[in-house]
This record gives sequence, C-alpha cells and structure tokens, in this order.
Amino acid sequence: YSFSHGIEHACATGLIRNACDLRDWIAALLGHGSGGIDASLVAASWRAETAGNDDRLAELATLADAWRATAETALESRAQGHAFLTAIAAGWPAPRLDAYRQLLARIERQPAYACAVGVGTAIAGIPLAVTVLAFVHAFAAGLVSAGVRLIPWGQSAALRVTADLEACLRATAAGAIATPPEAITACALAAEWTSARHETQDVRLFRS
Repeated sequence: YSFSHGIEHACATGLIRNACDLRDWIAALLGHGSGGIDASLVAASWRAETAGNDDRLAELATLADAWRATAETALESRAQGHAFLTAIAAGWPAPRLDAYRQLLARIERQPAYACAVGVGTAIAGIPLAVTVLAFVHAFAAGLVSAGVRLIPWGQSAALRVTADLEACLRATAAGAIATPPEAITACALAAEWTSARHETQDVRLFRS
C-alpha cells in the first residue's frame, strides 16, 4: 500500500475527483494499460513455471521490464516483486523458488511483481484462472485503497467502486489467460503521464 500507480498525481491535478472518476481510471488501466499487461505476464509466468521452462521465464522477466513506461512503475514492480518473493520464501520455502531467484540473478534482472506472482502461485499449485482473477482484483483493490486516502470519500463508496469493476475484472482475467504478453496492445497515456509527473511532485503520500 505504498504505491498509487500515478493516481496520487491524477488526484492532485483534478483528473480524478470522485469515485466515478476513480472507477473509470482503474477500468482503463485494466482494459488498456498496466493492469491487463501484468495480468498476462502472470498467466505466462504461471505456464512457464508449470512447464519448467527457464528460458521462457527469462524472456518474461525481460519483457516485464520493457513494459514499464516510467521509473516510478519500474520501482513499484521491483519493490513489490522483492517483497512478494521474500514473503513466500519465508512462509513456503521451495527449491523451485530458489531456482527462480538464481535465474534472475544470472540474467541480471530484478523480480517483476507480475512474474513473481505467476511463478509463486504455480509452485504452490494454485489454478491459473484463480491466480489471474485474484491478481487483477488485488491490483484494483490497491488502487481503490489509494483513492480512499486521496479523495474525501468513505469505505462505502470504495466498496461500490470495487463492485462496479467486477465485470471488468473478470473480462481482464479472461483476456490475460487467452493472450500472451507479446500479443498485447496497450494505450494508457494519461496514466503514464501522471506516473512520470508524480516523480517530481512536491508533496507525496505514496512512492508512485
């Protein structure tokens, strides 16, 4: 919950003013931006780990870095990736998890959060469909949580936003499972602009 994915700057500049604006912003990220991209990376990493395909895992780690449009979103992905791998290694240590971290070290890549989730859930035997839907729900929930702290509205409005996004979340998850990352097209320029501008914002509550 240290990251807002550019939403802090969007709120500061009036692009997001209320719950409806926040809902539409998150839906755009899911349908046309980083939410959908990362969901596809989760699915592809899950499949690569299930198949024991280290070459594919290396490709996905590189691709995940290439998809980061700003320094702030790159920081967000790395920090969350490190935190996720550290947490599951402490609670559920596994040889394949160690092997994945060694693979990243060999190719000199930091763990991307989406790829780490795909690998970790595959190792744990969590089904693909459940994994991807949970990931996109967590993505949206984190941004709704940021909105609660940035906009003067309460938990009831936050729950309505989450409920209104249900169909979008399911569609994003289904699309991610069906679409490899190499085939993704994305266009969320306003989100990328706010992320870049947030880096030099005078007063910040969030890291991104």
